Amino acid sequence: MHGVEAVVLVGGKGTRLRPLTLSAPKPMLPTAGVPFLTHLLSRIKEAGITHVVLGTSYKAEVFEEYFGDGSRLGLELEYVVEEVPLDTAGAIRNVADKLRERDVMVFNGDILSGVDLTGIVDTHREHEADVTLHLVKVADPRAFGCVPTDEEGRVQAFLEKTENPPTDQINAGCYVFRREVIDAIPAGRPVSVERETFPGLLEAGKRLQGHVDATYWLDLGKPEAFVQGSADLVRGVAPSAAVAQPGDYLVLEGSAVHEGATVKGGSTVGANCTVAEGAVLDGAILFDGAVVGEGAVVERSIVGAGALVQAGAVLRDAVVGDSAVIGARCELIGGARVWPGVVLPEAGVRFSTDA
Repeated sequence: MHGVEAVVLVGGKGTRLRPLTLSAPKPMLPTAGVPFLTHLLSRIKEAGITHVVLGTSYKAEVFEEYFGDGSRLGLELEYVVEEVPLDTAGAIRNVADKLRERDVMVFNGDILSGVDLTGIVDTHREHEADVTLHLVKVADPRAFGCVPTDEEGRVQAFLEKTENPPTDQINAGCYVFRREVIDAIPAGRPVSVERETFPGLLEAGKRLQGHVDATYWLDLGKPEAFVQGSADLVRGVAPSAAVAQPGDYLVLEGSAVHEGATVKGGSTVGANCTVAEGAVLDGAILFDGAVVGEGAVVERSIVGAGALVQAGAVLRDAVVGDSAVIGARCELIGGARVWPGVVLPEAGVRFSTDA
């Protein structure tokens, strides 16, 4: 990977993950025991890239406070703050002054992927491409824009979402740019890679190459995907050098889990949590200091830092904000979200009548 550096775009507000992102940027939310960005940075380092520039915006200071100069991860990290929203290509252009190499790998900071990063660079150099895009094959491409390629893998077009997509290949949010392409992006205004930069390059006859695979890929933008991604990291389904020992669950230091509790399905119990007797955690994420009472059930749900789930409560596909209290025998299911500090009384919210 000589002559390659990385840019990670982490400026988004993560509105689809609220209320969790009210207190932290999406890439800094705990995922399998560490901020999600740690997993991506560990894979970048594992691939042999050491210079990484983070394009930040929302709560920008949180990244540098946690990662510092990157030496703890064996990286050299630099930070560029986006003062006004510049969209994807604009954010890439905004960090250009920090770049040194001819080839630049660009990552969306909320994608969990198992793609071979070295393989993308090899594809880029083999075809002498101006930009190479990681394209992933998905079972149902209707929810995404599609990117058809020819028999040599050369990108033909960028198509909007459609009910009858002509290909199952979608833009996976990882690219390799030649440096001169980045320098040619207009500076100081919003620019979209999908809507402006890439179509413009195609029109100009530049070579956009696809690196197509069917490896693990997940956009962590929604709560259900965030829960799945964390569980897949814990269990080793998704690759990360930041997970020391994959298993059925992860319990961090200082937590007390009663021997009569059940923890499974790739659940993560954060630091200094308490899980009482008879509680069931299945595909759950407990942020630091959360408490789950006797007989409570937390399935495919996220419980924020310092939040309390009282005895007999049931959470299925729910999100509970920091320091909230879910009263005993409450039921929160099907995408329910509770904002930070909210207190629900005993049996105050239910979906069944057997209170």
